[in-house]
Amino acid sequence: MSSNNIVVENLTFQYPGGNEAVLRDASVTIEPGEFTAVVGGNGSGKTTLCKTFNGLIPHFFEGTFDGRVTVAGTDTRESDVAELSKTVGYVFQDFENQLVQETVRDDVEFAPLNYGLDDYAERATRALETLGLDHLEDRFIWELSGGQQHLVALAGVLAMDPEFIFVDEPAAQLDPRNARETYEQLRRLNEKQDKTVIVIEHHSEFIADYCDEMVLVSDGGVAWKEPVEVGLNRLDDLLAHDIHPPQVTQIADGLPTEVGTLPSGRYPVTVDEAATAFQPAATRGSRAAVDGGAVATGTDAAELTERERDGDAVVTMRDVGHGYPTLREGYNRVLDGLDLELYEGDRVALVGANGSGKSTLLRLITGLASPDRGTVTVLGRDTSETLPEQLADDTVYIHQNPEEMFVEDTVRKDVAYYLENRDAPNVDERVDEILAYLDLEHLADRDGRLMSLGQQRRASLGIGLATDPTVVLLDEPTGSLDLQSRREVTGMLRKAESRVETVVVASHDLQLVAAWANRVLVMGEGEVLADAPPEAVFSDPNLLAATDLRQPQVVELSRRLGLKSPALSTESMCETLARSFEDDALADGGVADVSPGGESSGGTR
Repeated sequence: MSSNNIVVENLTFQYPGGNEAVLRDASVTIEPGEFTAVVGGNGSGKTTLCKTFNGLIPHFFEGTFDGRVTVAGTDTRESDVAELSKTVGYVFQDFENQLVQETVRDDVEFAPLNYGLDDYAERATRALETLGLDHLEDRFIWELSGGQQHLVALAGVLAMDPEFIFVDEPAAQLDPRNARETYEQLRRLNEKQDKTVIVIEHHSEFIADYCDEMVLVSDGGVAWKEPVEVGLNRLDDLLAHDIHPPQVTQIADGLPTEVGTLPSGRYPVTVDEAATAFQPAATRGSRAAVDGGAVATGTDAAELTERERDGDAVVTMRDVGHGYPTLREGYNRVLDGLDLELYEGDRVALVGANGSGKSTLLRLITGLASPDRGTVTVLGRDTSETLPEQLADDTVYIHQNPEEMFVEDTVRKDVAYYLENRDAPNVDERVDEILAYLDLEHLADRDGRLMSLGQQRRASLGIGLATDPTVVLLDEPTGSLDLQSRREVTGMLRKAESRVETVVVASHDLQLVAAWANRVLVMGEGEVLADAPPEAVFSDPNLLAATDLRQPQVVELSRRLGLKSPALSTESMCETLARSFEDDALADGGVADVSPGGESSGGTR
């Protein structure tokens, strides 16, 4: 066994004041050259485990530490964080907080310069060139997009030339193009520079496409470490720990065994594998393959047009322009001549690259920002002539960082706070009603700032819905959430629809967009490039290419299988492929069991 590995042996760790240990007898080995994903539900202990790799635990986060962690032969308790940072580079989930200098080059040079390395400038140049950031070296950090800032944080790590690179949630808060580019860079570092790469990741599609090994952290321990194709087939384990399997794997699990498996007997984990496994079922002459067979979950364009004719718009934007000043370019225009109408019953998803104007559009609707040009009208009121607190009576904005909405020491008090500040009647009754409606009663006496992210998102929506708004706006509601938390968020969105007229979500989660929205606004170049149902957006290759959007696995699989209409959910794809299997069995004189996971009870293959 190589000494250039990470070895965790019987590790137990408990934070000060904690009721129980976060990690208990955890053991795992990360071998040199691996590209390893660490997975687990929110609160499982995976981030705590990984913080022991560079000594943040126990040197920065103190607590009760038992067991042993060695990195390249060094016991982390006998070294300090500064020394270990030469061996283990760490990119935080909130990567903005580790960008400490004004310009890109200064930030990338910061670590080697402060270590007194004479070649600090050359190291920074190599790191910038490796990540394709050399053309940005003189830019101010605050001028960069979120994706560019993430790569700058990674470049600062590379400048130290560590043996191990650890990235917490590489895809979090990034648009599909930047998320994939980050993973492509990590793959190049792994394959071309022999770096050992470790990621914490909730998106199993990225794990399937890029990682070699997979570690499941469960209830404070390491349940297993497996090759990715094996680990992603352990569906009972994944679902039990709120880990979302790839969509193609879920589809395979919902099909008769003879249809859904590869020749090796396992389920596919990538679209390439799924296209191979499912192609015979989709092309066996079935009407489902010819007609598309997918059950679309959104409305079509005719229905949308009809609804627009039926009533007045809830939100109207006319010739809206908005931007902000910069030191170099003078004025950076984010929105330019935007025209938009939102109606009662709309489930609107805003999609587009980082910096395309999604959050700006939401802020304009709330009145927190005023247009530089044009007008924004919400429920008949011009936002430039109405105070934001007046608009807040009918329009609720749920922040991307929900903890910003908690000002009291319990959820119950937070929900009541906003009602009391509006002199609402019957505050206690309304608080009880909203807590029951969103299943928040068991969290009512918890401090919202200390809850999990999924719980925070649900509680923040409770704060908003308590005021009985007409419009609800949410910024990245599913970011960095495990499977159960994402289900909770999706459920709360559907509950919100029954209480409000219009829901608008800005999201990079295209699975959520495909399955939930009835209207998708694609943002880019200061305007709305497309406004259509999800099946139309995801079926337009030119639009997807122009906006760097990536189809969800189920939509890409629809194209690969030749379906005329894309499936928007795993359930609709299962129906299509199961119907194809059933048609073939009936044509052969048999009867097919098309229940999820069912075996064929007749006919031939």
